[in-house]
Amino acid sequence: MSFDLTSLRQAICDHGNVVRVVVAEIKGSAPREVGAAMMVWADGQSGTIGGGELEWQATEKARDLLSGGTQLDRYPLGPALGQCCGGAVTVLSEHFDQTSLEDLSGIDVFARAPQGGEPPLAVHRAIQRYRDRGESFAPELVQGWMIEPMSPSRQPVWIYGAGHVGRALVNMLAPLPQFAITWVDTGPERFPADIPDGVTVLPAANPGNAVKFAPDDAHHLVLTYSHQIDLALCHAILLHGHFGLGLIGSATKWSRFQSRLADLGHDHEKIRTINCPIGDPGLGKHPQAIAIGVTTALLKGAAEKMNHDRGIASYGGDSRAGRAADA
Repeated sequence: MSFDLTSLRQAICDHGNVVRVVVAEIKGSAPREVGAAMMVWADGQSGTIGGGELEWQATEKARDLLSGGTQLDRYPLGPALGQCCGGAVTVLSEHFDQTSLEDLSGIDVFARAPQGGEPPLAVHRAIQRYRDRGESFAPELVQGWMIEPMSPSRQPVWIYGAGHVGRALVNMLAPLPQFAITWVDTGPERFPADIPDGVTVLPAANPGNAVKFAPDDAHHLVLTYSHQIDLALCHAILLHGHFGLGLIGSATKWSRFQSRLADLGHDHEKIRTINCPIGDPGLGKHPQAIAIGVTTALLKGAAEKMNHDRGIASYGGDSRAGRAADA
């Protein structure tokens, strides 16, 4: 779990003032883990901290903070809320707007407390320990100070095709904070009326022409309605470069594509970087089954990349609650 600045920025852009509610501490059994978060605005919300009555009460309190403020609340789940978990949950609710986003720019760890002031020595030591060891770490509440790692940049995922499998993939991947999705097809009429939040739709009469706009570290998933378009996309993506390239198709389609891509000048080593078929064949060919297999593979890859890349370069807090200095 980490502080998802990308989603917060988008929520503020779409809805104005937003209150982020994060599980800061749990005692005993609880519906969600520390770091689970939701965002609340005047007429809606996204994400979940779980627990039914817990979430409802936290949402109501969050709306009271939409004009500003920070609040730490503890909920005994059994006695106070009548939930069967039996534990206790502490949540931190914080108001954010365009101005407060500036305080979060360029930091790797966000440490703050509702009461403000200077962070205690235990907070400095916790952050220093993470920095010295270069370890990934989980959010935690330390002497009333909430410490969260900031999310790394999202992995770009470009999906070509808005048919059944494309829609299943987008619906599966869109809620996950690890990925930034760009969805490409031949025209706006190909896409559903309701596009999930955070998904960039890119209609292109010739989808191959859109490839040049993809970042070099993007995953590409090719699954259009046309084998001809699929081939042109694979050709363009191999020329452009990629972090991962998946192609939907049968063994016969893949055999033909290997031959045709070789005829287009690609060597066998490059062609072998294409993963075909996508998903986990053992799960079946239903669109949702394919989406589950692809999502599982992407999540495993993202976790491996995060463990390899993550390091803590700096430490900052919220100026409204006392921006923390380096230890």
